[in-house]
Amino acid sequence: MDPHYLKPAKQGLRTWLFQVIFESDTPLAKGFDIALICLIIISVMVVILESITSLRSDYGSWFTLAEWSFTSLFTVELALRLYCLERPGRYLRSFYGVLDVVAILPAWLALLLPGAQSLVVLRLLRTLRIFRVLRLMEFVGEGQLLLSAMQRSGRQIVLFLFTVLMIVTIFASLIYLIEPIEAGFTSIPRAIYWAVVTLTTVGFGDITPVTPVGQAISVMVMLTGYSIIAVPTGIFSAEVIRSIRADRYSDEACPGCGHDRHEKRARYCLRCGTWLDEHSPDPNLPEEEPEEKSEQDAEQDSKKGIQD
Repeated sequence: MDPHYLKPAKQGLRTWLFQVIFESDTPLAKGFDIALICLIIISVMVVILESITSLRSDYGSWFTLAEWSFTSLFTVELALRLYCLERPGRYLRSFYGVLDVVAILPAWLALLLPGAQSLVVLRLLRTLRIFRVLRLMEFVGEGQLLLSAMQRSGRQIVLFLFTVLMIVTIFASLIYLIEPIEAGFTSIPRAIYWAVVTLTTVGFGDITPVTPVGQAISVMVMLTGYSIIAVPTGIFSAEVIRSIRADRYSDEACPGCGHDRHEKRARYCLRCGTWLDEHSPDPNLPEEEPEEKSEQDAEQDSKKGIQD
């Protein structure tokens, strides 16, 4: 559901622009989203290639022309977004509004301020705008599934990180006490850096223990890292599977046998074949014939006929 500030300004051209730019339920709107994604990807590739010295020296003018073309297009796009909205100021203060401004601001600042060329690297933030386009397309369900899984597994992951922090601090304190200063362990924070690098099995090699006890501790840290490195992945994967099951399966029990693991679109129980929808009749059952009138009802009808 779109935020309250994403409303068209009025009927007519501005409403049509709003449907094309902010929605994706028409072929024209989907084409706009796809074109915008392509422009963002190409503009980011230009920024990346421009950072290569040899390419910048040979094709610097082409890079400049391409960047200003992209900046102009994104500026026009932002102006159209503000033009078709009922509350453009609220949109500019939103996350996606700030992202749109940051996508074009470095190029304009570099033109106006001589010392602003270093901000040009912020153009890489344009990649984040792709998520706004994907949010409006068919990726909404998948994104919400991953987000809900991350929210539900947040406590477990925080507890895991706290446990890892305690392990790192303990090992770092031990190695700081054991190893000489000449080995590079000049402080506990420096030892914590070594413990994190070792626990994550990265192993830069800039600090290494030189004593046998310190090397034995290194082995323990590395083995501990291998044993716990898959824990957050397992937690998140379990929550993703749980979200998929919750989205696909219903918890309603079968009125016939009590089985409660049916797909939401299922009409009959997979075990006993009972009709699951209690609010509507089973269309495959034969229609009930009207019951024959009892003798008492027949006598009352005959008396009414005689009186008439």
